[in-house]
Amino acid sequence: MATLQISQGTLRISDTRVLTIADLQIHQGESWAFVGSNGSGKSALACALAGELPLLRGERQCSFQRIARLSFEQLQKLVNDEWQRNNTDLLSAGEDDTGRTAREIIQEYAADPVRCQHLADRFGIAHLLDRRFKYLSTGETRKTLLCQALMAQPDLLVFDEPFDGLDVGSRQQLAALLQELHQQGYTLALVLNRFDDIPDFIQHAGVLAECTLVETGSKTALLDQALIAQLAHSEKLAGTAIPAADNPQQVYRQQPDEPRIILRDGVVSYNDSPVLHHLNWTVNPGEHWQIVGPNGAGKSTLLSLVTGDHPQGYSNDLTLFGRRRGSGETIWDIKKHIGYVSSSLHLDYRVSSSVLNVIISGFFDSIGIYQAVSERQQQLARQWLALLGITDANQPFQRLSWGQQRLVLIARALVKHPTLLILDEPLQGLDPLNRQLVRRFVDIMIGEGDTQLLFVSHHAEDAPACITHRLTFVPDNQCYRYQQETLIP
Repeated sequence: MATLQISQGTLRISDTRVLTIADLQIHQGESWAFVGSNGSGKSALACALAGELPLLRGERQCSFQRIARLSFEQLQKLVNDEWQRNNTDLLSAGEDDTGRTAREIIQEYAADPVRCQHLADRFGIAHLLDRRFKYLSTGETRKTLLCQALMAQPDLLVFDEPFDGLDVGSRQQLAALLQELHQQGYTLALVLNRFDDIPDFIQHAGVLAECTLVETGSKTALLDQALIAQLAHSEKLAGTAIPAADNPQQVYRQQPDEPRIILRDGVVSYNDSPVLHHLNWTVNPGEHWQIVGPNGAGKSTLLSLVTGDHPQGYSNDLTLFGRRRGSGETIWDIKKHIGYVSSSLHLDYRVSSSVLNVIISGFFDSIGIYQAVSERQQQLARQWLALLGITDANQPFQRLSWGQQRLVLIARALVKHPTLLILDEPLQGLDPLNRQLVRRFVDIMIGEGDTQLLFVSHHAEDAPACITHRLTFVPDNQCYRYQQETLIP
């Protein structure tokens, strides 16, 4: 019987951080879930289980032969690599786009067309197999990597946040598939932020704190303890206040009866395949919208039209803050009134920068800082870091855990108290406390000022209390239709 055992282990995460595992034994056929707050060392644990961290002290014995690990960081690197293959904006007529297809990504390490097709069918991405990987949505890339990990039929599967970025149906499909694998004798280790993402079939659990695996045991007993600790700490959030704007007199204010967004007959397509299909949508003053729908429905595409980042935005009839798109405004005229967080922004924020400068860059809508920063802006950014519990303002952004990076990017979006706050799956990778903290920040900002919210999440419970309207992307043959509703308070 295959076994992974770590005894009195100290494993190197970086030059200044180590992961401590006193005793962990995973036997063939078992199913495990490991939970902990952001920055507690969950991703490092996933690497340790896969044998990817140097062992400084102690002992690691492993008789598993085929270990597969899947993580957000791997997704980030793969997306970056695909875009670096060639810049499609610079291609001349007749030149080919050299990005790999989803089919090629899935079979990168194990060529088996039949199994590739089978897995793609199981995850509902068979129609995407011949599409370039870099053009897939976040959820679609997630499913593609899940298929890739399963191609080699590993005997130990280590998943770092496998459910993040998947819509409700896809999460259910994945949970069902994992249960099947468990029943077939596969050994599973899931590293998770959400307690409610732990599948029912999981037998064992571990809790991490401050880069230490503090306890292991039965799932039920350990989660009861963890949930009690979460509940006790959540009471401290009730009186949270957020820092002020840099200059409250410069915050943009529209006419009270003027719609913030008007999109008439919105259409976006790639290679004659519709992504947005004749959408008419108006956001009036005081409205806060939740946008929901399956992976690949076009939610992020819609938001990129609003932010001015999508090239087809100028071919659509779109009015933002009372100005028709293409009427002479610059991209900076658009962005200065918008705070924005998305998975694509997270992937793009690759510059070498301190966490303090990442938040300060929100004042200038830039990735990095290229102009003078006032003393007040630095002070406000430090106040946001204090709210996030980050004490070292000068530490490199890239050294934070994925969840901590997402928290810093959310603070970057909030720091200027924007007229329009766009949060596209902002809570991916966040533990329950930090999700609650972010919702609290958003509700305070909405309640105290003139900010309006566009919020995308596959988890209905993630929506802040301020949501007043919902836009739902509903599958309709090869396209989507759009259901708009007012929510009763």
